[in-house]
Amino acid sequence: MEAMKTREAHTAAPECYSNQGAVRVFSKTMTVNTGERTELINLSDELRAFVESTGVEDGYVQISSLHTTAGLFMNEWQDALLTDMRTMIEQIVPRELYYRHNDPEFSDCDRHNADAHLRNVVVGHSLSVPIAQGKAVLGRWQSVIMAEFDGPNERKVFMQVFGI
Repeated sequence: MEAMKTREAHTAAPECYSNQGAVRVFSKTMTVNTGERTELINLSDELRAFVESTGVEDGYVQISSLHTTAGLFMNEWQDALLTDMRTMIEQIVPRELYYRHNDPEFSDCDRHNADAHLRNVVVGHSLSVPIAQGKAVLGRWQSVIMAEFDGPNERKVFMQVFGI
């Protein structure tokens, strides 16, 4: 009981606000050209610009890779960390292992890209980012990163803003 009293005494009303209006939806497909087999690309500026161009004050932006061998994730954009990320991904799903997807006996795929598909399973293909006061809400060190696992390639990334 004492713990509850302490917690209640220190609980302040969070700063919040309310907004209302008609929900609006804006969509955009962006093309991203990659130059390497495994490559990380910062899409944060494109995401911010799209959000701000819509005039939506509060809502969400959904960003999705339209591919099974290119993913999306959020993390810090820092050279040493980016190298570590690439190394980690390559260690978790090595390219040189045997995969049935690459074996003509079991698959009609001639790209030999099973590792790229499996890496995308680990990373994921979409993100949701909140929008508040007309801006994408990203933490100080957060960047929206596209991971190419089967490059070089031309990739499509779909962004959709919905809100008021």
